[in-house]
Amino acid sequence: MTALIAIVGPTAVGKSKLALYLAQRFYGEIVSADSRQVYRYMDIGTAKPSLSERELVPHHIIDIIDPDESFSLAMFQTLAYNTIEAVQKQKRIPLLVGGSGLYIWSVLERWQMPHVPPDRDLRQNLEQKAASEGDSALYQELQRADPVAAAKIMPGNTRRIIRALEVCLTTGMPASQLWHKQGLDLPVLIIGLTTARSHLYHIIDSRVDEMIKRGFVEEVKGLLAKGYSLSLPSMSSIGYRQMGMFLGGELDLASAIEQTKHGTHRIARHQYAWFRLSDERICWLDIRGTWENEANAMVEKFLGQFGS
Repeated sequence: MTALIAIVGPTAVGKSKLALYLAQRFYGEIVSADSRQVYRYMDIGTAKPSLSERELVPHHIIDIIDPDESFSLAMFQTLAYNTIEAVQKQKRIPLLVGGSGLYIWSVLERWQMPHVPPDRDLRQNLEQKAASEGDSALYQELQRADPVAAAKIMPGNTRRIIRALEVCLTTGMPASQLWHKQGLDLPVLIIGLTTARSHLYHIIDSRVDEMIKRGFVEEVKGLLAKGYSLSLPSMSSIGYRQMGMFLGGELDLASAIEQTKHGTHRIARHQYAWFRLSDERICWLDIRGTWENEANAMVEKFLGQFGS
């Protein structure tokens, strides 16, 4: 039987918890679709599964590169396909889990991305523009050149903005027009977790407070001591930059925590642009209900079609 289960939704909603529960019940393995958990040494701020959780259930595409190494959507997509295939060959169920809509849909819709090699000179010019005029200037340029791509990229994600502009300026065509969706040739069950926005914000805020208690500031201090600059794409993640600014004396701790919470709220809102509540492909569950039991029933019914 070849099938795939995807668990999606906004940050902090409980995707990892549900994935762990289902993986243990249905002989599964977790394939992470988190754009930050790929980095080593970045554990607390990315809410990476603990070592004990990883001992319970195999996790993939976690801790695979150092914070100063590059990682692309194309690299993730290749890793995800290879991992899903390897898990299925072991007669286990792969669970694709994460809040990165870009990563999730690139796999589920089997995107064929434009093969446009990096243009170092162009990238340097765009980076200089971002440094002198601000990230918003680049984002506005992308909105004019490719509004579809711009709508799918966070305004502060300079690396992805530059890549989209690079494709537009190199090919003369919007990057979004060069994405081709072929669709997976295997059955997929997509479970989405959601809740009221006020409830989600409360969960996010509590998680940030818990991260601080667990030593998030010390984790960032350790990364800086290893020589990883705040200018790295990996270190631009919400929380890491703010804690770095606190350590550099640019923010007090209370302000750094508040900015981290508000930035995470913004990410959660943006994730709903990728995972729409109106999307009929997604089986939505409200975490204020009996969501674990409902998810269990969904998976049993889904896998039952294949005699599993």
